[in-house]
Amino acid sequence: MNYKFWQRKKDATKKKKSKTREWVDAIVFAVVAATIIRVFFIEAYTIPSGSMERSLLIGDFLFVSKVNYGARIPMTPVAFPFAHHTMPLTTSTKAYWDGVQWKYHRLPGLSKIKRNDVVVFNFPEGDTVAVENQAESYYALERSLGRQQVRSTFTIIDRPVDKRENFIKRCIGIPGDVISMSNGIANVNGKNEPLKNTGMMPYRIEFKTMDFNYAALDEFNLNLGNSPAVATNTYIVDASPEIVEKLKTFDFVKSVTLSPDAPGPVQGGVFPNDPNRAWNRDNFGPIKIPSKGWTVKIDSTTMPLYYRAIRTYEGNKVEQKAGVWYINDKPATTYTFKMDYYWMMGDNRHNSADSRYWGFVPEDHIVGKALFVWMSWDSTASFLHKIRWSRLFMGIH
Repeated sequence: MNYKFWQRKKDATKKKKSKTREWVDAIVFAVVAATIIRVFFIEAYTIPSGSMERSLLIGDFLFVSKVNYGARIPMTPVAFPFAHHTMPLTTSTKAYWDGVQWKYHRLPGLSKIKRNDVVVFNFPEGDTVAVENQAESYYALERSLGRQQVRSTFTIIDRPVDKRENFIKRCIGIPGDVISMSNGIANVNGKNEPLKNTGMMPYRIEFKTMDFNYAALDEFNLNLGNSPAVATNTYIVDASPEIVEKLKTFDFVKSVTLSPDAPGPVQGGVFPNDPNRAWNRDNFGPIKIPSKGWTVKIDSTTMPLYYRAIRTYEGNKVEQKAGVWYINDKPATTYTFKMDYYWMMGDNRHNSADSRYWGFVPEDHIVGKALFVWMSWDSTASFLHKIRWSRLFMGIH
């Protein structure tokens, strides 16, 4: 009897794998390797909306680095490979099992998030409710109806943090910054930060005459045909400061002026939806962005700003009884934050749902840094011009 059964005999014939086994091994290896790369190193994304124009266009395909800020350890580890929150070719079948949830941890990164970085993150206002097949803000309903009534009345769609929708915006404020906005111009720590080159804001363009060659405006994508005239020979269009300077050089353009009060697709109540604050998307603040270890005084002025961060993002029980705030059933006059937070905004300011509407982005929602566009596809262009060749392998700034 051979007691050393684990030792292979020198003259033993090596068993050859079948073709099926070879294919299975190759596929398993490829899936595992690709998953590791996708989770810990780099991942591909596509731009579905115009909220970051002209920095990023609809149809841009980009790579996002997980290494720059440190890869986030999967919080929902049991999931279908290469799927986000729903199975391929379905709209409601979950692609993950939330029976196992790990606490937030992140590997060391190459750097911290800096102002003006273009960042991918999970949608912070992730709780939504099903109301006649429309996704409405859970947070807004909770503030108006109360948490218990919302949860007893509506169907809650509450995905784990890492399975919520992916958003991409520019980081305007980092932990500890004081941010405000006046007439559409962001101000960070007392210094105005106007949009540069790629950022879009509404401008009022008055033409001397409409009898000119419209092809001269094609490179700017102003869409005059979809912009109703607000006065004689006058239109309101989204443009960047760079575009505005070029428009002023045309002899058929009379004037171009910033018009931040112009109506836009994204409207409604802004963060923190406080009736005592007459804020709007172009005028708000100042707001101090929480940082890890910062202690805030709790009162009627600060709680509308930090209530969601303290309760939802940092997992505390928060209640107000007889004018006194209680955190985890204990009276509280101050609170010390456990995480860093960020303020994210789209470059196309009047066509962007961002921190102006849902507030701070916690560090555990951060996915990675946008690096470069590897492909750009214009679905509205003719067949020969669908690929935007000038954008291929373009860095994102």
